[in-house]
Amino acid sequence: MSGRRAPLAVLAVTVLTATALTVVASSDQLPAAQAATSTFTPAADTFVDSSAAGTNYGTSGQIGVDGSPTKRAFLKFAVSGTSGTVTSAKLRIHTDDVSGAQSPSGGAFRATTNTSWAETGVTWNSQPAIDGASLGSLGSVARNAWYEVDVTSYVTGNGTFSIAITSTSSDGADYDSRESGTTAPQLVITSGTTPPPGDPVLVGAGDIADSGSGDSATAALLDNIGGTVFTTGDNVYENGTSGEFNSYYNPTWGRHKARTKPSPGNHDYNTSGASGYYGYFGSVAGPSGRGYYSYDIGNWHVVSLNSNISMSAGSAQEQWLRADLAASTKPCTAAYWHHPLFTSGANHAPSTATRPLFQALYDNNADLVLFGHNHQYERFAPQNPTGGLDTARGIRTFVAGMGGASHYGFGTIKPNSEARNNDTHGVLKLTLHSNSFDWQFVPEAGRSYTDSGSTNCH
Repeated sequence: MSGRRAPLAVLAVTVLTATALTVVASSDQLPAAQAATSTFTPAADTFVDSSAAGTNYGTSGQIGVDGSPTKRAFLKFAVSGTSGTVTSAKLRIHTDDVSGAQSPSGGAFRATTNTSWAETGVTWNSQPAIDGASLGSLGSVARNAWYEVDVTSYVTGNGTFSIAITSTSSDGADYDSRESGTTAPQLVITSGTTPPPGDPVLVGAGDIADSGSGDSATAALLDNIGGTVFTTGDNVYENGTSGEFNSYYNPTWGRHKARTKPSPGNHDYNTSGASGYYGYFGSVAGPSGRGYYSYDIGNWHVVSLNSNISMSAGSAQEQWLRADLAASTKPCTAAYWHHPLFTSGANHAPSTATRPLFQALYDNNADLVLFGHNHQYERFAPQNPTGGLDTARGIRTFVAGMGGASHYGFGTIKPNSEARNNDTHGVLKLTLHSNSFDWQFVPEAGRSYTDSGSTNCH
């Protein structure tokens, strides 16, 4: 799979040491200790080549590994800012998108003791020794895909860590280096920490991951916001394939997968049965193929629904929703799905097919509904199912389609639309109090638009 070099036997070595990229607040806020995730990218990386023993490749866009001539790759990560016990440390690397289908071996990973090398100083003649404990291995690797190695036994806290990768395969492999940008190697560390103070948080958006940079910008916001992550569909573009989830969603919002409660969109269903979506999220997305489920956070009951299947009155989903809401003992209720019942977006008109779900929520005194589909942000005043202003029992709604995909414009502004933006990616942060909620639009770095306020539960 070594596209820029003839595919030859691999003797690969990767050495890692890391500088902190982001500190990620963790999953649902719990009353006891909880996990926090930190993602690091390399401070340095290079490869060496036995046929060019005095040459340095520190600025290369890829890490080449091969066996004849022997090529070895090195990365450096410096871990800082973690607290509590490290419960998971994963090294994530991305194969280069070059010619060649795959390599039969991604390599065997081993710790090294030398952590002081410099990217611009390493050559074949000065490479670090491979002298530490074995950490794991990769089997066959395909081009343009992410792979993960568990290095928890070695990365146990803050400090500098070096890891080597070796292989005896006759077919070499290439990985993207730190110079490649969004496909740079990652070291993802989960550790125990004290939960953030205050009430639980629900944070997220929809219309998220593609080949652009918007999803990276919004994932960086999640890195610093604790709580449960929601998605309002179209998690990945264009067709919801497993490859797109691995290439676009996984390296950005995927680092928050363990605390994510998703919902599917129409692009997720461009792959038959949304198999890429259900395969990627697994049981966290509810029963496979159904796509609707519920959970509780603090004093709130939260429902994730599927607007890509039947929602008519009497449908399986609508009947399940009514039974689920009737069984809830929580004083406040929120729901989210992809297609908006209320929107001023020019690209997608209001989806009246979703009204039976909204009616069921209204009949059970729900307080909050979130949509996606139109790539923008919009806030509506509390409304009844036909869009009438209803300050007594109405449900406040948001279109939260600003997760990373290119922006859409607005058309005719609908009644009761109170706030709108279509030039800023961001996330919607909801702080769930015992009998009310606060909302805050959190913009991507470098942008100033925001929107905030509070609403009481019914």
